[in-house]
Amino acid sequence: MDWIGHGGSDGLHGYVPSLDYVIEDMEVLLDKIMLENPDVPCFLLGHSTGGAVVLKASLYAHIRTRLEGIILTSPAVRVKPAHPIVGAVAPIFSLIAPKFQFKGANKRGIPVSRDPAALLAKYSDPLVYTGPIRVRTGHEILRISSYLLHNLKKVTVPFMVLHGTADRVTDPLASQELYTEAASRHKDLRLYEGFLHDLLFEPERDEIAADIIGWMDRTLGLQAV
Repeated sequence: MDWIGHGGSDGLHGYVPSLDYVIEDMEVLLDKIMLENPDVPCFLLGHSTGGAVVLKASLYAHIRTRLEGIILTSPAVRVKPAHPIVGAVAPIFSLIAPKFQFKGANKRGIPVSRDPAALLAKYSDPLVYTGPIRVRTGHEILRISSYLLHNLKKVTVPFMVLHGTADRVTDPLASQELYTEAASRHKDLRLYEGFLHDLLFEPERDEIAADIIGWMDRTLGLQAV
């Protein structure tokens, strides 16, 4: 799903007024998918900030009870501000000038994959936003991360979390904290030594995809018992 302001969705490119809107849009999409496929088990997969969105959505009972589980790749449970000043001024500045872009906070500045061809394909796509982060968007990411860190023990949904240990965008130690603190009975943590942020763009993406599919199969097997 393309968020508001991202991909093919409407809105100013790179601008997210509220990640709660993204959760609402995701729920609409979930309704549509489940209506069209009533007998098919449903998992949600979210990457980076999308992982934070999926995790927060799973805290709502009316969403959680419809899912077999969630998969989180490099989730934004803890992040460093894309620009040092973002964290300090974002709460106020996001109200005054929410669409302002911090120069020097360009997404291409941090390596996210060890596969040059995959990176070229990603950043050549005109639908991929690579410009400086907008103040409100940055504030929303910090806000949802803070919320999740304070609510990890409330997580009960079956989940798999995957993270590269060399990720410089989101914190792999926060994924470890999620795994340790979550109340979920069925949970799995995969830390990939030396891998970067975009796990499904890494050279080993086929193996990572196989790990995800294997976990989904095992989850369905447990629930069938």
